Amino acid sequence: MKPSYVVTGAAGGIGRACVAELIRRGAHVWASVRTDADEAELERAYGDAVTVLRMDLRDADSVARCGERVATAGPLRGLVNNAGVARPGPLEHVPLAAFREQLEVNVTGQLVVTRAMLPALRRAESARVVTIGSIGGRIAGPMVGPYHTSKFALVGLTDSLRAELAPEGIRVVLVEPGAVATPIWPRARAAAEEVRERLPPAALERYGDQLAAAERSAARSARTGVPPRRAAETVVRALTARRPAPRYLVGRDARLAAALANLPFRWRYHLTAAKR
Repeated sequence: MKPSYVVTGAAGGIGRACVAELIRRGAHVWASVRTDADEAELERAYGDAVTVLRMDLRDADSVARCGERVATAGPLRGLVNNAGVARPGPLEHVPLAAFREQLEVNVTGQLVVTRAMLPALRRAESARVVTIGSIGGRIAGPMVGPYHTSKFALVGLTDSLRAELAPEGIRVVLVEPGAVATPIWPRARAAAEEVRERLPPAALERYGDQLAAAERSAARSARTGVPPRRAAETVVRALTARRPAPRYLVGRDARLAAALANLPFRWRYHLTAAKR
């Protein structure tokens, strides 16, 4: 029987690359998406090797139904918590609804999915939960505060899950990529432009340069980030290694940022502060 894995956010980017890599290695993948077009594209590309789950991390009932469906089918070797969003803007002006959505998807949603899949994971030997975090969960900068907040919170969530599930032999791993060339960056850049349009004149004068720098950074990440396949290979290694590491960095920029995160706080804050 083929090993079975769930991958959330499988429509593109790292999630889609994980689906491709797992299937290439002979696995069956439950791939979560939200639209008819994405479902049809996955089925066209992978046929019976993939089973599509229609799941919205903000809808606990839809996640619970998917968990029951997966558990009924048999043991689940691993879960890849990949789905996420990025909401940019100065924290002083980010709409609270957008801030809450950032946490709902990137933090609470990961827990909701993990809880739904635990019955199936407990039926497998050496099951794994691999969550896609970010180097943005170690070091934070301006204009992406909601995203950084969610990724820092994800570190605590993952560490606690790792401790709690250890007695059952379920390994919990955090993968921390730097810039990966995925659609999240063009979407974040477009969102930053929308934020700029909504800002009152005084706020635009105060934060305009920082927003412009964030937009340039997003464009650079989309252009120079590592390919999603690189991150997917790391995810699959975490899913299949006999003794996976608790954390994996992906990309040279992630390793550099991890080193910066170990600097004394005063130095780190000086390096990450916005400049006039």
